[in-house]
Amino acid sequence: MIDINNIQKDDIPTTAEELKAYEEKFGGSGEVEKAANKSTKPMSVEIQKAMAENKAAFLAKLPSDDEMVERVVEQLKQIYDPELPVNIYDLGLIYQIECWTSEKTSLKECKITMTLTSATCSMSEVIVDLVKSIAYREEYLESVEVELVFDPPWSQESMTDEAKLAMGLL
Repeated sequence: MIDINNIQKDDIPTTAEELKAYEEKFGGSGEVEKAANKSTKPMSVEIQKAMAENKAAFLAKLPSDDEMVERVVEQLKQIYDPELPVNIYDLGLIYQIECWTSEKTSLKECKITMTLTSATCSMSEVIVDLVKSIAYREEYLESVEVELVFDPPWSQESMTDEAKLAMGLL
């Protein structure tokens, strides 16, 4: 959780309050959007050095595809729908997460298939940008592709019991 009273330019907002504080301090979410819209993040100097020194040792540190999926899920649980008090994972917006190792860079790439509560969601770009930005927060993850689908449509049955409780539906 970001301290909204001390938000920094390189912080990535994950809640409506954080996004509001960021926009108030920096005049909009342009920086977040620019970072999130990049197809891949540049490989860090540390990762380049580790690969150059000993690729086998570097690859041994690389998480498995399943471990990367778990890491991505944890990141998704930090992203809250700006209009609802529930994270997008527990809200049931995530349909599928696939991760694999890039043949070119040996880093991980992921594809997230997700939906929104409504096709006319006013915060759709913000939510998708926050999901894409996971690549900038997760070590060994080079890129996140987001496929936005509306079939099957989202319904309250997709929510976890915790999310339903938070929304007053239980």
